Amino acid sequence: MPMSRRPRLIAAVIAVLAVVSLAAACGDDDDSASSTDSSLPEVKIATQDFGENKILGQIYGQVLAAKGFKVSYQSFKDRAAIYAAIDSGDANFYPEYAASGLEFLNGNKGEASSDAAATVAALQKQLDSRDLTALEPAEAIDTNSLVVTKDTADSKSLTAISDLDSSFRLGGPQDCPTNAGCIPGLQKTYGLDLSANFQPLDLSGPNTKAALKNGDIDVAVIFSTDSSIAENGWVVLEDDKGLFAADVVVPVVTNALAENSELTTTVNETSKAITTEELTKLNKLFDVDKEDADTIAADFIEAQNLK
Repeated sequence: MPMSRRPRLIAAVIAVLAVVSLAAACGDDDDSASSTDSSLPEVKIATQDFGENKILGQIYGQVLAAKGFKVSYQSFKDRAAIYAAIDSGDANFYPEYAASGLEFLNGNKGEASSDAAATVAALQKQLDSRDLTALEPAEAIDTNSLVVTKDTADSKSLTAISDLDSSFRLGGPQDCPTNAGCIPGLQKTYGLDLSANFQPLDLSGPNTKAALKNGDIDVAVIFSTDSSIAENGWVVLEDDKGLFAADVVVPVVTNALAENSELTTTVNETSKAITTEELTKLNKLFDVDKEDADTIAADFIEAQNLK
């Protein structure tokens, strides 16, 4: 009896599996058809290999994917590799930083300034020869900043760099005494000399952050969107006289992509939601809480109602 039932059992199992496989295949086709519009251009996003840029790429990419664009992602070690990929056609979208991008493309001529609009305009002049377009910049800016603890800000009534005086102990990169964007810049732009109490540490690194946290310094040179700011509740002093270059987040795309009005509208609307404060929080989720960039982006998109 068992011998006579076995073929029937096998046949039944095969039939069930066939139906399940067919249903799954149909489901995949339906999902693909409903989520991707073949009439829209493919978006090939390039990002640098660090958390913040990956998060930005995922934010723009996931919003575009929700609009029907086919989106892919690639991570590169540096800006040079990204522009090489764009030149070869392997990428066509990059979440750039205006000041850094400008100085990379112009051979470090020092054109970048604290004026975001002027810096983006100068960047566009460099992009013109490469058939690239800078879309509207986000409010978010990742640049050098002077940071204090909340206790220091409250007790000394500090909100801006202009509130500082020469008695404050500054900690930052080794080249700060000679770097035009550090002590010499503070002297020239603010009339503020912090050289006497300067402590050479590192550039927005663990030594600088530990020194600020432990009270060994009063003011630290830290990137404006560094996750440590959100993690510790530190205060970024307003650069009220415009010392630091405007490294605002600005999506750079090929001219071919820029011709698609749905893409440019979607990207520009997305950029409006990306502020320095929000980006700092997102960096904390990546650096401190160890969440994945795609998950962080998805949660941000939902919270901001970007889809």
